[in-house]
Amino acid sequence: MAGEKIIAVTGATGAQAGGLARAILADPSGGFKVRAITRKPDSDSAKALAAKGAQVVVADLDDEKSLEKAFAGAYGAYCLTNFWEHFSGEKEYSQAANLAKAAKAAGIQHAVWSTFEDTRKWVPLTDNRMPTLQGKYKVAHFDGKADANELFSETGVPTTFFLTTFYWENLIYFGLGPKTYPMGKARPAGIAVEDIGKCAYTVFKREKEFVGKTIGVAGEHLTVAQMCASVSKALGIDVKYNEVTPAVFRGFGFPGADDVGNMFQIFQEFEKPYAGARSVEFSKTLDPALLTFDQWLAANKSRIPLE
Repeated sequence: MAGEKIIAVTGATGAQAGGLARAILADPSGGFKVRAITRKPDSDSAKALAAKGAQVVVADLDDEKSLEKAFAGAYGAYCLTNFWEHFSGEKEYSQAANLAKAAKAAGIQHAVWSTFEDTRKWVPLTDNRMPTLQGKYKVAHFDGKADANELFSETGVPTTFFLTTFYWENLIYFGLGPKTYPMGKARPAGIAVEDIGKCAYTVFKREKEFVGKTIGVAGEHLTVAQMCASVSKALGIDVKYNEVTPAVFRGFGFPGADDVGNMFQIFQEFEKPYAGARSVEFSKTLDPALLTFDQWLAANKSRIPLE
C-alpha cells in the first residue's frame, strides 16, 4: 500500500516485540508496515518475519549510529531493551540512551518505550526489606528502564511510556510451569505476548492520543494458586503452588534470581499500585480480543514444560 507508515521494532525477533511485529503483519490494510530490527538477520525468527513481509534491518542497541540508520525514514519506533541478555541495569540505561538519541536524529514521530515503574519509590535503597542490587537498584530490570524515561522526554521525541507486565509465556520460556513463586495471595497483572503486541499496535494506530502519557496493559489479575488450578484443569494433572519466601527464591542461584525475587516481592507487597496501573478494561479498548489466562492456556498448554 502506497504511503504506508513504517514502524521500526527493536527486539522484533523476541517475544514481546515479536508480538507487535506479527500484529502489524496481520493487518495488511492498516496503513503500517514493520521494519524488524535485529542483530541476527539470519536467525529463524528473522527469516520467518521476512517471509511474512517484514523488512529486516541489522542494528545493535550498543551502537547508536546503527540504530539511527535503522530508524531512518520510519514514522514510529518500538523501543525495547533486554535485561536478560546481560543482567545490567546500567547497560539497559545506556542502550535506552542510544535508542532515544537515534529516534531523535531519525525524526521519529512516535516512539513507544517499553518501560516499568521505579521500584525505589516504593522501597527506597535504605530499606532493607529486600537487598539493593548492583549498588543502586531494587529491581534492576525495572529501575534501569525507569531511569531511562527521562532520556526520551529530554530529547523531545513524542513518546508513549508503555508499561508491560509478566507475560504468561514465561511459564514456557523459564520452565516454571507455574509452581514455585514467592507471591502469596497477591493478584499481579499477567498477559499474553501477542496481546502486548496488539495493544502496542493500537497505540501506534491512534497516533498522538497517547503521546506523553504512561499507560499499562494486562490480560488478567490472578493469584498463582488460580493459575495452578487453571493449568491443572487444562492439562488434567494436579499442579500445586509451592509458595516460598522472596528470600528463599533469591537464593535459588540461577542468573537473575535476586532480581526476579525482588520483583515478585514488589508484586506481593505493592499489588494495588502495580496491578492498578495495568487495567484489563483499558487493555480491552486497545485489544478487544484480549485473551484470558484460560484462553491462552487452551492454545499453549502443550508448550508448558512440567518438569
